[in-house]
Amino acid sequence: MNLEATRTFSIEVIQTLQSAGFQALWAGGCVRDLLLRKPSKDFDVATDATPDQVRDLFGFDRTLPIGASFGVITVQGGKRRGQVEVATFRTDLGYSDGRRPDEVRFSSAEEDAQRRDFTINGMFYDPIQEKILDYVGGQRDLKNRLVRSIGNPYKRFEEDKLRMLRAVRFSSTFAFDLELQTQHAIREYARHIHVVSAERIASEMRRMLTNDHRMIAVRMLRDLTLLHEIFPEADSTVGHALRWSETYHSLQRLTLSDFRIAMALLLRYPCQNSVLNGNPLKPIQPAERVCDRWKLTNDETKTIQWLLRHEYTIRHAEQVTWPKLQRLLIADSAPLLLGMGYAIQRARDYSTSGVEYAESRMSLPEEELNPLPLLSGSNLIQAGFKPGPQFQRVLEAVRDQQLEKRLHTTEEALAFARANWDLDHS
Repeated sequence: MNLEATRTFSIEVIQTLQSAGFQALWAGGCVRDLLLRKPSKDFDVATDATPDQVRDLFGFDRTLPIGASFGVITVQGGKRRGQVEVATFRTDLGYSDGRRPDEVRFSSAEEDAQRRDFTINGMFYDPIQEKILDYVGGQRDLKNRLVRSIGNPYKRFEEDKLRMLRAVRFSSTFAFDLELQTQHAIREYARHIHVVSAERIASEMRRMLTNDHRMIAVRMLRDLTLLHEIFPEADSTVGHALRWSETYHSLQRLTLSDFRIAMALLLRYPCQNSVLNGNPLKPIQPAERVCDRWKLTNDETKTIQWLLRHEYTIRHAEQVTWPKLQRLLIADSAPLLLGMGYAIQRARDYSTSGVEYAESRMSLPEEELNPLPLLSGSNLIQAGFKPGPQFQRVLEAVRDQQLEKRLHTTEEALAFARANWDLDHS
Protein backbone atom coordinates (compact mmCIF):
# COMPACT_ATOMS: atom_id res chain seq x y z
CA MET A 1 0.00 0.00 0.00
CA ASN A 2 1.27 3.47 -0.94
CA LEU A 3 0.41 6.17 1.62
CA GLU A 4 0.35 8.94 -0.96
CA ALA A 5 -1.96 6.81 -3.09
CA THR A 6 -4.21 6.25 -0.06
CA ARG A 7 -4.28 10.00 0.58
CA THR A 8 -5.24 10.66 -3.04
CA PHE A 9 -7.88 7.93 -2.88
CA SER A 10 -9.41 9.49 0.25
CA ILE A 11 -9.72 12.81 -1.60
CA GLU A 12 -11.46 11.00 -4.46
CA VAL A 13 -13.89 9.51 -1.92
CA ILE A 14 -14.61 13.01 -0.60
CA GLN A 15 -15.09 14.36 -4.12
CA THR A 16 -17.54 11.57 -4.93
CA LEU A 17 -19.57 12.24 -1.79
CA GLN A 18 -19.58 15.99 -2.33
CA SER A 19 -20.59 15.59 -5.99
CA ALA A 20 -23.57 13.55 -4.79
CA GLY A 21 -24.66 16.45 -2.58
CA PHE A 22 -23.25 15.26 0.76
CA GLN A 23 -20.90 16.99 3.15
CA ALA A 24 -17.61 15.08 3.37
CA LEU A 25 -14.42 15.94 5.23
CA TRP A 26 -11.19 14.51 6.57
CA ALA A 27 -11.59 13.86 10.28
CA GLY A 28 -9.48 13.24 13.36
CA GLY A 29 -5.81 12.34 13.39
CA CYS A 30 -5.05 13.09 9.75
CA VAL A 31 -6.22 16.70 10.25
CA ARG A 32 -4.04 17.03 13.33
CA ASP A 33 -1.05 15.60 11.46
CA LEU A 34 -1.69 17.89 8.50
CA LEU A 35 -1.58 20.95 10.76
CA LEU A 36 1.53 19.62 12.50
CA ARG A 37 3.09 18.95 9.08
CA LYS A 38 3.62 15.32 9.98
CA PRO A 39 2.93 12.28 7.78
CA SER A 40 -0.31 10.46 8.42
CA LYS A 41 -1.10 6.77 7.92
CA ASP A 42 -4.90 7.01 8.01
CA PHE A 43 -7.16 9.38 6.13
CA ASP A 44 -10.56 8.90 7.73
CA VAL A 45 -13.56 10.57 6.12
CA ALA A 46 -16.63 11.89 7.96
CA THR A 47 -19.88 12.65 6.17
CA ASP A 48 -23.57 13.34 6.59
CA ALA A 49 -24.35 10.46 4.21
CA THR A 50 -25.81 7.44 6.00
CA PRO A 51 -24.08 4.05 5.78
CA ASP A 52 -26.69 2.84 3.28
CA GLN A 53 -26.16 5.93 1.13
CA VAL A 54 -22.39 5.40 1.19
CA ARG A 55 -22.80 1.79 0.06
CA ASP A 56 -25.24 2.77 -2.66
CA LEU A 57 -22.86 5.44 -3.91
CA PHE A 58 -19.69 3.34 -4.00
CA GLY A 59 -21.25 -0.04 -4.67
CA PHE A 60 -21.64 -3.10 -2.48
CA ASP A 61 -18.68 -4.82 -4.12
CA ARG A 62 -16.32 -1.98 -3.11
CA THR A 63 -17.57 -1.46 0.45
CA LEU A 64 -17.43 -3.39 3.70
CA PRO A 65 -20.06 -2.84 6.43
CA ILE A 66 -17.75 -4.00 9.26
CA GLY A 67 -18.54 -0.97 11.46
CA ALA A 68 -21.98 -0.20 10.07
CA SER A 69 -23.66 -0.38 13.49
CA PHE A 70 -21.53 2.63 14.47
CA GLY A 71 -22.05 4.36 11.13
CA VAL A 72 -18.73 3.29 9.59
CA ILE A 73 -18.34 1.87 6.10
CA THR A 74 -14.98 0.85 4.64
CA VAL A 75 -14.47 1.86 1.00
CA GLN A 76 -11.86 -0.26 -0.78
CA GLY A 77 -9.41 1.29 -3.21
CA GLY A 78 -7.46 -1.76 -4.23
CA LYS A 79 -4.13 -3.24 -3.18
CA ARG A 80 -2.05 -0.13 -3.93
CA ARG A 81 -4.45 2.52 -2.66
CA GLY A 82 -5.64 0.66 0.41
CA GLN A 83 -8.96 1.48 2.02
CA VAL A 84 -10.68 4.45 3.63
CA GLU A 85 -13.13 4.43 6.52
CA VAL A 86 -16.16 6.63 5.90
CA ALA A 87 -18.06 7.46 9.09
CA THR A 88 -21.43 9.15 9.31
CA PHE A 89 -21.50 12.17 11.65
CA ARG A 90 -22.91 10.82 14.91
CA THR A 91 -23.66 11.37 18.57
CA ASP A 92 -22.88 8.53 20.96
CA LEU A 93 -25.63 7.57 23.40
CA GLY A 94 -24.32 5.95 26.57
CA TYR A 95 -21.21 3.90 27.36
CA SER A 96 -22.43 1.34 29.87
CA ASP A 97 -19.35 -0.88 29.48
CA GLY A 98 -16.87 2.02 29.61
CA ARG A 99 -15.50 1.06 26.20
CA ARG A 100 -17.96 1.53 23.33
CA PRO A 101 -21.24 3.42 22.75
CA ASP A 102 -24.48 1.57 23.52
CA GLU A 103 -26.19 3.34 20.63
CA VAL A 104 -25.42 6.01 18.06
CA ARG A 105 -27.59 8.71 16.50
CA PHE A 106 -26.61 10.29 13.21
CA SER A 107 -26.02 14.03 13.57
CA SER A 108 -24.05 16.99 12.23
CA ALA A 109 -20.34 17.69 11.98
CA GLU A 110 -20.48 20.01 14.98
CA GLU A 111 -22.23 17.41 17.14
CA ASP A 112 -19.84 14.73 15.92
CA ALA A 113 -16.86 16.82 17.02
CA GLN A 114 -18.25 17.06 20.56
CA ARG A 115 -18.23 13.27 21.09
CA ARG A 116 -14.54 12.85 20.18
CA ASP A 117 -11.73 12.52 22.73
CA PHE A 118 -9.30 15.45 22.53
CA THR A 119 -9.48 18.84 20.88
CA ILE A 120 -6.44 18.16 18.70
CA ASN A 121 -8.28 15.12 17.31
CA GLY A 122 -11.66 16.82 16.94
CA MET A 123 -11.12 18.94 13.85
CA PHE A 124 -12.30 18.46 10.24
CA TYR A 125 -10.69 19.53 6.98
CA ASP A 126 -12.09 19.88 3.50
CA PRO A 127 -9.17 19.05 1.13
CA ILE A 128 -11.18 20.27 -1.86
CA GLN A 129 -11.84 23.76 -0.53
CA GLU A 130 -8.76 23.64 1.75
CA LYS A 131 -10.86 24.70 4.71
CA ILE A 132 -10.58 23.73 8.40
CA LEU A 133 -13.71 23.20 10.48
CA ASP A 134 -12.83 23.52 14.16
CA TYR A 135 -15.70 23.43 16.66
CA VAL A 136 -13.62 22.46 19.71
CA GLY A 137 -10.58 24.76 19.80
CA GLY A 138 -8.18 22.21 18.38
CA GLN A 139 -6.14 24.78 16.43
CA ARG A 140 -5.61 26.83 19.56
CA ASP A 141 -4.44 23.82 21.56
CA LEU A 142 -2.12 22.69 18.76
CA LYS A 143 -0.56 26.14 18.77
CA ASN A 144 -0.21 26.01 22.57
CA ARG A 145 1.08 22.40 22.43
CA LEU A 146 -1.65 21.16 24.73
CA VAL A 147 -3.65 17.93 24.97
CA ARG A 148 -7.11 18.75 26.31
CA SER A 149 -10.27 16.69 26.57
CA ILE A 150 -13.25 17.89 24.57
CA GLY A 151 -15.85 19.16 27.01
CA ASN A 152 -15.93 17.58 30.48
CA PRO A 153 -12.86 15.32 30.86
CA TYR A 154 -14.56 13.22 33.54
CA LYS A 155 -17.35 12.41 31.10
CA ARG A 156 -14.88 11.64 28.29
CA PHE A 157 -12.99 9.12 30.45
CA GLU A 158 -16.15 7.66 31.91
CA GLU A 159 -17.26 6.92 28.35
CA ASP A 160 -14.06 5.18 27.29
CA LYS A 161 -11.31 4.39 29.81
CA LEU A 162 -8.75 3.76 27.06
CA ARG A 163 -8.74 7.50 26.42
CA MET A 164 -6.59 7.88 29.55
CA LEU A 165 -3.76 5.96 27.88
CA ARG A 166 -4.36 7.79 24.61
CA ALA A 167 -3.97 11.11 26.44
CA VAL A 168 -0.55 10.01 27.66
CA ARG A 169 0.42 8.73 24.21
CA PHE A 170 -0.51 11.94 22.40
CA SER A 171 1.07 14.14 25.05
CA SER A 172 4.35 12.21 25.11
CA THR A 173 4.55 11.57 21.35
CA PHE A 174 4.18 15.24 20.46
CA ALA A 175 5.90 16.50 23.65
CA PHE A 176 2.73 18.45 24.49
CA ASP A 177 1.54 19.45 27.95
CA LEU A 178 -1.48 17.66 29.38
CA GLU A 179 -4.18 20.10 30.43
CA LEU A 180 -4.68 20.27 34.22
CA GLN A 181 -8.35 19.20 34.44
CA THR A 182 -7.62 16.35 32.05
CA GLN A 183 -4.83 15.24 34.42
CA HIS A 184 -7.15 15.39 37.45
CA ALA A 185 -9.77 13.30 35.67
CA ILE A 186 -7.20 10.64 34.72
CA ARG A 187 -6.00 10.35 38.31
CA GLU A 188 -9.57 9.90 39.49
CA TYR A 189 -10.46 7.29 36.88
CA ALA A 190 -7.10 5.45 36.69
CA ARG A 191 -8.30 2.60 38.88
CA HIS A 192 -11.00 1.83 36.29
CA ILE A 193 -8.54 1.21 33.44
CA HIS A 194 -8.97 -2.54 33.97
CA VAL A 195 -12.27 -2.55 32.09
CA VAL A 196 -10.21 -1.99 28.94
CA SER A 197 -9.21 -5.19 27.17
CA ALA A 198 -5.64 -6.41 27.55
CA GLU A 199 -5.12 -6.20 23.80
CA ARG A 200 -6.06 -2.51 23.67
CA ILE A 201 -3.79 -1.70 26.63
CA ALA A 202 -0.89 -3.57 25.02
CA SER A 203 -1.50 -1.80 21.72
CA GLU A 204 -1.25 1.62 23.35
CA MET A 205 1.87 0.59 25.28
CA ARG A 206 3.55 -0.67 22.11
CA ARG A 207 3.00 2.68 20.47
CA MET A 208 4.24 4.62 23.51
CA LEU A 209 7.33 2.50 24.13
CA THR A 210 8.49 2.49 20.51
CA ASN A 211 8.35 6.27 20.29
CA ASP A 212 11.48 8.36 20.84
CA HIS A 213 9.75 10.02 23.80
CA ARG A 214 9.06 6.70 25.56
CA MET A 215 10.63 7.92 28.80
CA ILE A 216 8.20 10.87 28.91
CA ALA A 217 5.30 8.45 28.48
CA VAL A 218 6.50 6.22 31.33
CA ARG A 219 7.01 9.21 33.61
CA MET A 220 3.51 10.47 32.84
CA LEU A 221 2.02 7.02 33.44
CA ARG A 222 3.74 7.00 36.82
CA ASP A 223 2.64 10.50 37.79
CA LEU A 224 -0.97 9.84 36.77
CA THR A 225 -1.00 6.50 38.72
CA LEU A 226 -1.76 4.58 35.53
CA LEU A 227 1.55 2.71 35.63
CA HIS A 228 0.66 1.21 39.01
CA GLU A 229 -2.68 0.03 37.66
CA ILE A 230 -1.51 -1.56 34.42
CA PHE A 231 2.06 -2.47 35.39
CA PRO A 232 2.25 -3.15 39.16
CA GLU A 233 5.37 -5.22 38.54
CA ALA A 234 7.24 -1.91 38.21
CA ASP A 235 6.18 -0.63 41.65
CA SER A 236 9.49 -1.67 43.24
CA THR A 237 11.33 0.39 40.62
CA VAL A 238 9.06 3.43 40.80
CA GLY A 239 9.34 3.53 44.61
CA HIS A 240 13.15 3.43 44.58
CA ALA A 241 14.81 6.68 43.53
CA LEU A 242 18.04 5.21 42.14
CA ARG A 243 16.33 2.36 40.30
CA TRP A 244 13.75 4.72 38.84
CA SER A 245 16.41 7.20 37.70
CA GLU A 246 18.44 4.46 36.02
CA THR A 247 15.38 2.95 34.32
CA TYR A 248 14.20 6.35 33.12
CA HIS A 249 17.59 7.25 31.68
CA SER A 250 17.98 3.80 30.11
CA LEU A 251 14.74 4.37 28.19
CA GLN A 252 16.02 7.82 27.24
CA ARG A 253 19.29 6.46 25.90
CA LEU A 254 17.75 3.55 24.04
CA THR A 255 18.47 4.04 20.34
CA LEU A 256 16.42 1.11 19.01
CA SER A 257 12.65 1.59 18.76
CA ASP A 258 11.68 -1.89 19.87
CA PHE A 259 8.87 -2.68 22.31
CA ARG A 260 10.63 -5.77 23.65
CA ILE A 261 13.75 -3.91 24.78
CA ALA A 262 11.72 -1.17 26.45
CA MET A 263 9.67 -3.77 28.31
CA ALA A 264 12.83 -5.57 29.40
CA LEU A 265 14.27 -2.31 30.73
CA LEU A 266 11.10 -1.67 32.73
CA LEU A 267 11.19 -5.22 34.11
CA ARG A 268 14.92 -5.35 34.78
CA TYR A 269 14.84 -4.56 38.49
CA PRO A 270 11.56 -6.37 39.28
CA CYS A 271 13.04 -9.50 37.66
CA GLN A 272 16.59 -9.15 38.96
CA ASN A 273 16.40 -11.70 41.78
CA SER A 274 14.52 -14.19 39.62
CA VAL A 275 17.16 -13.90 36.89
CA LEU A 276 20.11 -14.32 39.26
CA ASN A 277 18.68 -17.10 41.40
CA GLY A 278 16.18 -18.85 39.17
CA ASN A 279 16.36 -21.83 36.88
CA PRO A 280 17.24 -20.52 33.37
CA LEU A 281 14.72 -22.95 31.90
CA LYS A 282 11.81 -21.63 33.93
CA PRO A 283 9.80 -18.44 33.17
CA ILE A 284 10.85 -15.25 34.93
CA GLN A 285 7.74 -14.76 37.02
CA PRO A 286 7.29 -10.94 37.01
CA ALA A 287 7.86 -10.81 33.25
CA GLU A 288 5.65 -13.84 32.68
CA ARG A 289 2.80 -12.19 34.60
CA VAL A 290 2.72 -8.94 32.65
CA CYS A 291 3.24 -10.68 29.29
CA ASP A 292 0.40 -13.07 30.06
CA ARG A 293 -1.88 -10.31 31.35
CA TRP A 294 -1.37 -8.19 28.23
CA LYS A 295 -1.61 -11.25 25.98
CA LEU A 296 1.69 -10.47 24.31
CA THR A 297 2.82 -12.72 21.48
CA ASN A 298 5.01 -15.74 22.16
CA ASP A 299 7.87 -14.00 20.39
CA GLU A 300 7.52 -10.89 22.56
CA THR A 301 7.34 -12.94 25.75
CA LYS A 302 10.32 -15.16 24.91
CA THR A 303 12.47 -12.27 23.70
CA ILE A 304 11.75 -10.11 26.76
CA GLN A 305 12.78 -12.94 29.07
CA TRP A 306 15.86 -13.74 26.96
CA LEU A 307 17.00 -10.12 27.15
CA LEU A 308 16.51 -10.09 30.92
CA ARG A 309 18.54 -13.27 31.33
CA HIS A 310 21.50 -12.07 29.29
CA GLU A 311 21.79 -8.29 29.64
CA TYR A 312 24.38 -8.62 32.45
CA THR A 313 26.49 -10.98 30.35
CA ILE A 314 26.55 -8.70 27.31
CA ARG A 315 27.54 -5.71 29.45
CA HIS A 316 30.55 -7.67 30.72
CA ALA A 317 31.28 -9.54 27.51
CA GLU A 318 35.07 -9.18 27.71
CA GLN A 319 34.98 -11.28 30.92
CA VAL A 320 32.92 -14.09 29.37
CA THR A 321 34.24 -17.24 27.72
CA TRP A 322 33.94 -17.21 23.95
CA PRO A 323 31.56 -20.22 23.74
CA LYS A 324 29.13 -18.55 26.13
CA LEU A 325 29.31 -15.22 24.30
CA GLN A 326 29.11 -16.85 20.88
CA ARG A 327 25.79 -18.48 21.74
CA LEU A 328 24.37 -15.03 22.46
CA LEU A 329 25.80 -13.34 19.39
CA ILE A 330 24.34 -15.84 16.93
CA ALA A 331 20.83 -15.45 18.36
CA ASP A 332 18.28 -13.56 16.26
CA SER A 333 17.78 -11.08 19.12
CA ALA A 334 21.49 -10.30 19.54
CA PRO A 335 21.14 -6.72 18.13
CA LEU A 336 18.41 -6.05 20.69
CA LEU A 337 20.64 -7.31 23.49
CA LEU A 338 23.45 -5.00 22.37
CA GLY A 339 21.01 -2.08 22.30
CA MET A 340 19.83 -2.88 25.81
CA GLY A 341 23.39 -3.19 27.06
CA TYR A 342 24.39 0.18 25.63
CA ALA A 343 21.30 1.86 27.10
CA ILE A 344 21.96 0.55 30.63
CA GLN A 345 25.67 1.37 30.64
CA ARG A 346 25.12 4.88 29.31
CA ALA A 347 22.31 5.51 31.80
CA ARG A 348 24.70 4.56 34.61
CA ASP A 349 27.54 6.54 33.01
CA TYR A 350 29.59 3.33 32.98
CA SER A 351 32.01 2.10 30.33
CA THR A 352 30.45 0.42 27.31
CA SER A 353 33.64 -1.52 26.52
CA GLY A 354 31.98 -4.88 27.17
CA VAL A 355 29.14 -4.20 24.75
CA GLU A 356 31.58 -2.77 22.22
CA TYR A 357 33.69 -5.92 22.45
CA ALA A 358 30.61 -8.09 21.86
CA GLU A 359 29.60 -5.95 18.90
CA SER A 360 33.06 -6.26 17.38
CA ARG A 361 32.91 -10.05 17.67
CA MET A 362 29.61 -10.07 15.79
CA SER A 363 31.47 -8.85 12.71
CA LEU A 364 33.58 -12.01 12.55
CA PRO A 365 33.23 -14.13 9.40
CA GLU A 366 30.31 -16.57 9.62
CA GLU A 367 32.59 -19.60 9.60
CA GLU A 368 34.30 -18.27 12.72
CA LEU A 369 31.32 -16.76 14.50
CA ASN A 370 29.03 -19.72 13.91
CA PRO A 371 30.89 -22.71 12.42
CA LEU A 372 28.95 -25.86 11.59
CA PRO A 373 28.93 -28.20 14.65
CA LEU A 374 31.46 -31.00 14.54
CA LEU A 375 29.11 -33.42 16.21
CA SER A 376 25.40 -34.20 16.32
CA GLY A 377 23.24 -36.72 18.10
CA SER A 378 23.16 -38.76 14.92
CA ASN A 379 26.94 -38.91 14.89
CA LEU A 380 26.93 -40.30 18.43
CA ILE A 381 24.34 -42.92 17.59
CA GLN A 382 26.19 -43.94 14.43
CA ALA A 383 29.33 -44.33 16.54
CA GLY A 384 27.48 -46.86 18.67
CA PHE A 385 26.52 -44.70 21.64
CA LYS A 386 23.22 -45.37 23.35
CA PRO A 387 20.88 -42.31 23.31
CA GLY A 388 20.31 -40.81 26.74
CA PRO A 389 20.08 -37.66 28.85
CA GLN A 390 23.85 -37.10 28.65
CA PHE A 391 23.74 -36.48 24.89
CA GLN A 392 22.95 -32.77 25.27
CA ARG A 393 25.76 -32.21 27.77
CA VAL A 394 28.20 -34.01 25.50
CA LEU A 395 27.19 -31.96 22.47
CA GLU A 396 27.47 -28.68 24.40
CA ALA A 397 30.90 -29.59 25.73
CA VAL A 398 32.09 -30.56 22.27
CA ARG A 399 30.74 -27.31 20.87
CA ASP A 400 32.64 -25.35 23.54
CA GLN A 401 35.87 -27.16 22.66
CA GLN A 402 35.26 -26.48 18.96
CA LEU A 403 34.71 -22.75 19.52
CA GLU A 404 37.85 -22.62 21.67
CA LYS A 405 39.65 -24.17 18.65
CA ARG A 406 40.68 -27.26 20.62
CA LEU A 407 38.72 -29.64 18.39
CA HIS A 408 38.75 -29.45 14.59
CA THR A 409 37.22 -32.64 13.18
CA THR A 410 34.37 -35.03 13.87
CA GLU A 411 36.89 -37.77 14.68
CA GLU A 412 38.52 -35.55 17.32
CA ALA A 413 35.07 -34.72 18.72
CA LEU A 414 34.12 -38.40 19.02
CA ALA A 415 37.43 -39.18 20.71
CA PHE A 416 36.80 -36.33 23.17
CA ALA A 417 33.34 -37.73 23.93
CA ARG A 418 34.68 -41.24 24.54
CA ALA A 419 37.41 -39.95 26.80
CA ASN A 420 35.17 -37.82 28.99
CA TRP A 421 31.81 -39.61 29.25
CA ASP A 422 30.72 -43.09 30.10
CA LEU A 423 28.18 -43.48 27.32
CA ASP A 424 27.16 -47.13 27.34
CA HIS A 425 27.46 -48.83 23.97
CA SER A 426 24.39 -50.65 22.75
